[in-house]
Amino acid sequence: MGREHWKKIWVGSAGNMVEWFDWFVYASFATYFAGAFFPEGDDTAKLMNTAGIFAVGFFMRPVGGWLLGRVGDRKGRKAALTLTVSLMSASAVLIAIAPTYGVAGYGGAAVLLIARLLQGLSVGGEYAASATYLTEASAPERRGFASSFQYVSMTAGQIVGLGLQIILQRTMSADALHSWGWRIPFIIGAFGAAVVFYLRRNMLETEVYEESGDDTPAGEKGTIKALWAHKREAFLVIALTMGGTVAYYTYTTYLTKYLSNSAGLPKQTATLVSFCALIVFACLQPLVGTLSDRIGRRPLLITFAIGSTFLTVPIMTMLKHAGSFWPALGLSLLALVVITGYTSINACVKAELFPTGVRALGVALPYAIANALFGGTAEYVALWFKDAGVESGFYWYVAGCAAVSLVVYLSMRETRDIDLNRVAETAPGVTPSPAASRVP
Repeated sequence: MGREHWKKIWVGSAGNMVEWFDWFVYASFATYFAGAFFPEGDDTAKLMNTAGIFAVGFFMRPVGGWLLGRVGDRKGRKAALTLTVSLMSASAVLIAIAPTYGVAGYGGAAVLLIARLLQGLSVGGEYAASATYLTEASAPERRGFASSFQYVSMTAGQIVGLGLQIILQRTMSADALHSWGWRIPFIIGAFGAAVVFYLRRNMLETEVYEESGDDTPAGEKGTIKALWAHKREAFLVIALTMGGTVAYYTYTTYLTKYLSNSAGLPKQTATLVSFCALIVFACLQPLVGTLSDRIGRRPLLITFAIGSTFLTVPIMTMLKHAGSFWPALGLSLLALVVITGYTSINACVKAELFPTGVRALGVALPYAIANALFGGTAEYVALWFKDAGVESGFYWYVAGCAAVSLVVYLSMRETRDIDLNRVAETAPGVTPSPAASRVP
């Protein structure tokens, strides 16, 4: 992989990291600011309120996926990536300055809601633009490796957020963190987004986009009409995302709260478990991505789905009774190793399904819909089951979503050797178009 390829991957990944830092610190610091925007009451109820606003951000992701996916297909990947980081910077500033319930009543929660809507718009386009950019910027035989940096950077954003949380927990009192310390990561996120905006304004466009050879009419690029011509692939993206996104958000954004509220670990210990597990998880992504370049995407997706279907219930049950750092870390790592079969390659699998003229929108909109329905609601569903006194029901829910995706993985075609300049893979059971060709 040449120097130019690495430069494109670096710039795309650095921006993605800051985007997801801003997105995830909301979840990781929610236990500290939940009481700031809502009146006194049950702690679980306040967390459900903040989780509800977290979920609302996901429901804006399809809108962001549509708008920014259209920009990415019509104006270029660079234009979409620059716009996404601008929106994320604005949302971080809003959260950092949002007034508390004691100052403005529910006005503070309203500002928080607006900020999450902006974040939803931004991330809805960021995932697809970044996934498309990383996939297109790499050599054909290294797409799995290159696109794995999608989740390396996503996870790095969360690691930085958790690392900052650990530092603040050890340098500030609990009262200070609940009072004003939780604002610090959002200030840092806004500054980081400004730096990335500068980097992305000077990034290079992908050759695949500039030399596009697909037959999508210029006036239809990035449109719903063009996407509808590939509706089977769009529904495939929703189905293959379902199990992966629920599992991912369960063992990343929700894990710290689960270890703290359900397993009874101190907040500092729960945060440290997540931090250490995510470092290993990030390091695994390129290794498994490289493996997919050798053996294909489907074997890894199938392995993930089988593992998640049959191991989720016992892992979550044992995590609840882990009791200390090392057992909790070991179980968390086991879960994240299983999920790596999905996270390391899902970006390139989706990008490989669509032609260049509709690739960004084709990845963005159906993926955002799947996340709105399953990923964004995972934490809220988990807390709902807990509040209802049947927390184990959530374990079966996660396993069931993985089982649905398993059926899709077993029936879908392999996408590893697709030529991005000419072909979109077809949905399960559909004969490829006559124009289909593969890389020799």
